[in-house]
Amino acid sequence: MTEIKGARVLVTGGQRGLGKAFAAALLEAGAETVYVTARRPEPETDPRLVPLALEVSDDASVARLAEQVPDVDIVVNNAGATIPNGLLGNDVAEVAHLFDVNVLGALRVTQAFAPVLARRGGGAVVNVHSVLSWASGTGAYGVTKAALWSLTNSLRHELTSQGTQVVGVHLGYTDTDMVRALDVPKNDPRDVAAQVVEALLKGGSEVLADEVTRHFKAALSGPVEGLAVA
Repeated sequence: MTEIKGARVLVTGGQRGLGKAFAAALLEAGAETVYVTARRPEPETDPRLVPLALEVSDDASVARLAEQVPDVDIVVNNAGATIPNGLLGNDVAEVAHLFDVNVLGALRVTQAFAPVLARRGGGAVVNVHSVLSWASGTGAYGVTKAALWSLTNSLRHELTSQGTQVVGVHLGYTDTDMVRALDVPKNDPRDVAAQVVEALLKGGSEVLADEVTRHFKAALSGPVEGLAVA
């Protein structure tokens, strides 16, 4: 388990959507400070929220952030991006950039802050995946989430020795800017964030935030044809 009360937390992409919900839930659970990042951060009215600039695909930007906040207890790798069209409808360079943001971005941040977490007793890393880690049919975005799931499982193994809890978060459509235009049932970001807080406090390794996610996790044991979203 990871203590949240009095903790200092980093939430990448923390000024909107699901990241904003994470920040609010962590403050409600007793976090002392939440560092919220954005490419172009906006001022916050709550003094417990500290906005900071970060581009997760830029090594120097990640290094600067680690120098700015050397007191982090929990890292939430929430920042991400998407591109339209399928794998065959995008240039390889566009797909590679998406990997750089969604997969290598989380790795850069974790590499930079793992020593910080170790010095402060272990703490936790939370990586935001998707039901698309397991379900096909959404092009490059889903492929990056599958890679991030694998990355998280490997990081969990490597960070065990320093006592760092690693939580993977899987969720279906959630009411954020990324999917606002889609006319489909959506999760409340506050509910997802509450489940993540519970997992941190109870020592969990994985959050399956909704029924569609639980369905596809169970389908992994069946034929691959069952792993496709409509």
